[in-house]
Amino acid sequence: MSAPPRASILVVDDEPDLRTLYELTLLREGHEVVSAPDLTQAREWLAQQRFDMLITDMRLPDGLGLELLRELNAQERGEKCIVITAYGSAENAVEALKTGAFDYLTKPVDLKQLRAAVQAALQSQRHPPTTTRPDNATTGNTRLVAPPPPGGVLSLARIVGASPCMRQIKSRIEKVATSMAPVLILGESGTGKELVARAVHECSHRTKGPFVAVNCGAIPENLIESEFFGSRKGAYTGATQDREGYFKAAKGGTLFLDEIGDLPLAMQAKLLRVIQERRVRPLGGVQEEAVDVRLVSATHRDLAALVHSGDFRQDLFYRINVIELRTPALRDRREDLPELAHALLQRICTESGVPVPALSAAALAWLQSRELPGNVRELENLLQRAIALSSGEALEPSDFGDAAPRADHHAPLPAVPVFPSATVNTPCETPRDLQTYLDEQERQVLLKALKEASFNRTAAAARLGLNLRQMRYRIQRLGIAMPSDTGHEDNDVN
Repeated sequence: MSAPPRASILVVDDEPDLRTLYELTLLREGHEVVSAPDLTQAREWLAQQRFDMLITDMRLPDGLGLELLRELNAQERGEKCIVITAYGSAENAVEALKTGAFDYLTKPVDLKQLRAAVQAALQSQRHPPTTTRPDNATTGNTRLVAPPPPGGVLSLARIVGASPCMRQIKSRIEKVATSMAPVLILGESGTGKELVARAVHECSHRTKGPFVAVNCGAIPENLIESEFFGSRKGAYTGATQDREGYFKAAKGGTLFLDEIGDLPLAMQAKLLRVIQERRVRPLGGVQEEAVDVRLVSATHRDLAALVHSGDFRQDLFYRINVIELRTPALRDRREDLPELAHALLQRICTESGVPVPALSAAALAWLQSRELPGNVRELENLLQRAIALSSGEALEPSDFGDAAPRADHHAPLPAVPVFPSATVNTPCETPRDLQTYLDEQERQVLLKALKEASFNRTAAAARLGLNLRQMRYRIQRLGIAMPSDTGHEDNDVN
């Protein structure tokens, strides 16, 4: 990252020694620095001039540093704000970010982290807000908008759709990208949560840094700590060399934790500590190491319900849910389906090196009639299948294989098999073997969901509120035979 431009900075702290330390550190970086011991003098400085940045302690003799942030927001001033909070005060940090702070630091402040935070904040100001666009389609109001970096433009362009909910999420991505506040992306499976996370990264000042995506549900529990925090040689059997973890790999960039709701409770506690202190200790290591990452998380699960059931830590939930983005289900933006289908066809065919077929009106109408519980991922799978089976220049309903309508497509699906009363009792009777009874009921529910999803495991899992790993486990445990397993496995590719 190139050196930041010379900046004017106001430092507010009631401890003279710390105030002097911050001043000297920033002066050595070439910045102009003035300081204040309390809110009163800080307000006097702010009334006299505008600064590039404000660095303020949370607790001051005559009030809270957050009061300055709120006043700057109310006056629509452009100073970037960094708040210094007490050690381990997660509530203060979250409140500061929600109030509009670019970043926060915890006491005792690591001067290296201070310099990095200042540089990142100034880097995010390099593109002045010079473009305008409609802020409200109905009123015609306009507002100044800082254009995202070139990578951000491309990333936003990959988020296809002009429906109101898609316009809203693109607008929010541009807004949240300008801070260090953690982002939580919520939405059903297949709605493009990772695409949104990448857009947040590429629209931010961290776009030149790495984007590290981690599927929290796919890491074996006995390896999860070393995967996240790294390990030292000899830390465990087979550790023949030092290994950096995800946090170190994402240094200077963004760490995307997908399906964070699947993290074990023990790991949740360790993750919370790292987020608060911004330091990690590798497995088998002695010293902690500073980390510099922007955290973006995602899940299709109801984290609030998991907090209520005790399966997700409440303090971690509040810590990662500073800014919330929701990816809409495809059924909630049906008007985007034609544009989305054509964009997917273009990408699939470009990657495969084959001509892009047209999508007939009948095929589009058939896609529009589908429930598509697997959302964009299911739509993409259907189009991939159609391209593989098509022999003409345009895709027709018959090209969608087993999922396509047949002459008897209005006929009801075959009934789910009913088990003999000797094995399963009727609901009005007391089961002689409760576990067997429950297993058979679960088998019937799974079979019904699988049939409704054309035996697409991912779509069936989404319909039942499960992830793909849970779905596969249940299919195996209950001995459900999947018709032509290899033919349907491609539908589960994420």
